[in-house]
Amino acid sequence: MADPKGFLTTQREVARTRPVGERVKDWNEVYVPGSLLPIISKQAGRCMDCGIPFCHNGCPLGNLIPEWNDYAYREDWRAASERLHATNNFPEFTGRLCPAPCESACVLGINQPAVTIKNVEVSIIDKAWGSGDVTPQPPERLSGKTVAVIGSGPSGLAAAQQLTRAGHTVAVFERADRIGGLLRYGIPEFKMEKSHINRRIEQMRAEGTKFRTEVEIGKDIDAAKLRRRYDAVVIAAGATVSRDLPVPGRELNGVHFAMEYLPLANKVQEGDLTVSPISAEGKHVVVIGGGDTGADCVGTAHRQGALSVTQLEIMPRPGEERNANQPWPTFPMLYKVTSAHEEGGERVYSVSTTRFEGDEDGNVQALHLVEVEFKDGKLEQKPGTERRIPAQLVTLAMGFTGTDQSNGLVEQFGLELDARGNVARDADFATNVDGVFVAGDAGRGQSLIVWAIAEGRSAARGVDRFLTGASTLPAPIRPTDRALAV
Repeated sequence: MADPKGFLTTQREVARTRPVGERVKDWNEVYVPGSLLPIISKQAGRCMDCGIPFCHNGCPLGNLIPEWNDYAYREDWRAASERLHATNNFPEFTGRLCPAPCESACVLGINQPAVTIKNVEVSIIDKAWGSGDVTPQPPERLSGKTVAVIGSGPSGLAAAQQLTRAGHTVAVFERADRIGGLLRYGIPEFKMEKSHINRRIEQMRAEGTKFRTEVEIGKDIDAAKLRRRYDAVVIAAGATVSRDLPVPGRELNGVHFAMEYLPLANKVQEGDLTVSPISAEGKHVVVIGGGDTGADCVGTAHRQGALSVTQLEIMPRPGEERNANQPWPTFPMLYKVTSAHEEGGERVYSVSTTRFEGDEDGNVQALHLVEVEFKDGKLEQKPGTERRIPAQLVTLAMGFTGTDQSNGLVEQFGLELDARGNVARDADFATNVDGVFVAGDAGRGQSLIVWAIAEGRSAARGVDRFLTGASTLPAPIRPTDRALAV
């Protein structure tokens, strides 16, 4: 193990963030550059190398966490990077964006603060990129088989990289103008700078993966024709249909889905726009939805110069400690203060929006809400708690309901859907259409980045076996696997 007494002698210490007054003036990542390396070896030394490492169960990728913790403790960064990449194609993504269910399952977390697994992970990969240890891994020989991957989010990219390295000729189709899916346009720059995506794309290009942007399968290319052109197809189009809020006033100007608002802010950072057409500058902003996407809207509004930011959540405020019905090693629902929340704004729980109020020009000016409570398992409004708050910009960040069917992709392939509206698949991630597979949120439903990468890797094995009759590619999860939860 790393340090036999590390968990007793070393206190948990996490990455330092830049002062709020400084970071809200730019779009750079919120953490102090280089602040982790001086402390991370000791933090890795807190790992107890448990006989049964439950962190493996918490992570759908099956990351070899005790192993790379040991290497990081000994500052053998090349070996640490090798073990990290053995199970994860993109640790710089998960190390920045994953909510770390591995830490919730950490055995040390039973009675102490868990090991900073996520910080160790990102330190290893950043060190590896800096020292040139991350290099292209082109296949030794080509199989002669071709694969089309629809969607370039984490699931599609993982599947594409695995299949390219297996020797297949892979083309990734992306309907946006840049590769990355929600990593590119759904995640704000202050959470992950897009240079991390760009260098992975260059690695994949060097390995042989082809990329086709601004091509929407179902509209620009008929899905059935695509299937005839390629030996196999992987659908990794995500669950991109946003959940709506059908209340009076929804049609007013200034009420937008989060995925209408966030991509434009990212396009400003890409240099495509000077100013976002949907900006929070000088406005009272209300974000409806208490999850990570809502927090991304909060942080974006701060940087655009909002007068005020209020985030609404229909559920009660979670506790700061595990509930008895969410025992270790499950992933608990806890009150979380993200970097965006540190920057200001108000968070309001147990409320429901009843209507939007507009001015004579059709612009939203206020939002009406009411407090709610659970009674007999149902949410009910509390009489006399109605109130009005100013709102010139409202973003709806209430999650996603399934795969986009408006472009014809599902219909043209003839895909079957499951009861939840996701693309149905079998144990090999294969759909009802011969040679067509599905990975990520398109098959699982809205989930985490770490599950998306695991899905991409697992679907790649199914495709490889379909094309060649056998496969040595790893498959960390089954389509039916779910997070470690009560």
